[in-house]
Amino acid sequence: MSIEKTNPDRRRFIGSLAGSFSGLALGDLMARDGALGGVLHHPPKAKRVVQLFMAGAASHVDTFDYKPLLKEKDGEPWDPGEKVELFQSTPGACFASPWEFKAHGHSGKMMSEIVEPLGEVVDDIAFVHNLVGKTGVHSQGTLLQTTGFNFPGFPSAGSWVSYALGSESENLPSFVVLPDHRGLASNGAKNWATAFLPAQHQGTVIRPGNEAPIADLFAPKSDFINPKNDRAGLDAVSKLNTIHANARPGDDRLSARVRSYELAAAMQLSATDALDVAKEPQYIKDMYGLAPEGPGVDDSGTISTKAETEFFGRKCLVARRLLERGVRFVQVWSGNDNGFPRRNWDSHGDVKRDHAPLAEGMSRGASALIKDLRQRGMLEDTIILWTTEFGRMPCSQGSKGRDHNPFVFTNWLCGGGIKGGTYGESDEWGFRPQDKSRATSVYDIHATIMHQLGIDHERLTVRNNGIDRRLTDVHGHVMNEMIS
Repeated sequence: MSIEKTNPDRRRFIGSLAGSFSGLALGDLMARDGALGGVLHHPPKAKRVVQLFMAGAASHVDTFDYKPLLKEKDGEPWDPGEKVELFQSTPGACFASPWEFKAHGHSGKMMSEIVEPLGEVVDDIAFVHNLVGKTGVHSQGTLLQTTGFNFPGFPSAGSWVSYALGSESENLPSFVVLPDHRGLASNGAKNWATAFLPAQHQGTVIRPGNEAPIADLFAPKSDFINPKNDRAGLDAVSKLNTIHANARPGDDRLSARVRSYELAAAMQLSATDALDVAKEPQYIKDMYGLAPEGPGVDDSGTISTKAETEFFGRKCLVARRLLERGVRFVQVWSGNDNGFPRRNWDSHGDVKRDHAPLAEGMSRGASALIKDLRQRGMLEDTIILWTTEFGRMPCSQGSKGRDHNPFVFTNWLCGGGIKGGTYGESDEWGFRPQDKSRATSVYDIHATIMHQLGIDHERLTVRNNGIDRRLTDVHGHVMNEMIS
């Protein structure tokens, strides 16, 4: 933690309590209230964040980054004027998007027909088309976008936000993860882990639509368990926890586990309410694309548009319900790790087959989330970040697919004092940044989000292994041009 976050007398006071169980509880309460951090370096414009992550690498040139040259040169040899080494192929012919683009909003932003629902809110969205990565490997690219580092061992952006600001609710976690219904993306739980931050700031996984959306929240059905022996068991565990904590001063893992169980008890009511989308009026369900009969079975070789719309829309609606109840950071995932049949955005074989249903489902849910937050007066202090691990190439892989493109891709942000528009362009192919000397990095995105939350990204640090670590490593500039 940065030395600027607490004064010396306060630090000594907190340190003197660290070895006691009451001290662990006090630290937890202070962290929940944001008092332990006290890190707001300037008045915030945002209070909460939603990260929409497209696992597998969504194609920017087939969604938000219009490149008419690809259509003009479709099928011709692709020559960007330099030698190109791809992830798992050699450069094929220039490959036009299978979808038409058209202008949307007052800005006339050109977008693909598969993300057309976002055209209704496009003037609120800040597009960054000159984002660059460091790697074309899924696991590393995903970690870079979630943690700021392309190797394990570093906290998620959600964990940093939770650590800095605490929770607005005593009954819900400050950081919630809504994974893809088919499974976890590359790296699994490392994408929302705390690493060297206190363990209580890790993401809590919730699976909307599942019979048990939160694992182990309720005791299993049993003839043996009753309220009396359940209470006796909890009392015994509490005594053992106190003995364990007193014998291990400075170890926060037990306090985090205790807090998780306390939170689970509170969540038995609050989380159940937050996840109950049946209480929403029908026009809201329709806006998010929720089907009355549910998504149906999605186990064929073809990804279902109906299922993607239902699953992603439900997660977006649940995200809104969590945010309005005090959750600080929500991660929403589209796509899981690679497998067969393909269930993510990694469209090496057939971009039209894979991207259409995923993009149509995503754009319906994301558009509804933006409109819903706006009508509730929450968009002005909620940041939505849309990202993916890297982009896809302007040339073909085989005849229908696209290989990885870490050299340039797209992010977009919305809400929380962010102005709509385009901030950074890719070149005429969508291969590299138009201006290589002014490319955008994930550090700039994270720095800007932290700034809107009232945090100086260079001052929120934690010393680990003798190094003052931060979310943005030693990089990152606030993108002031997109701030209102």
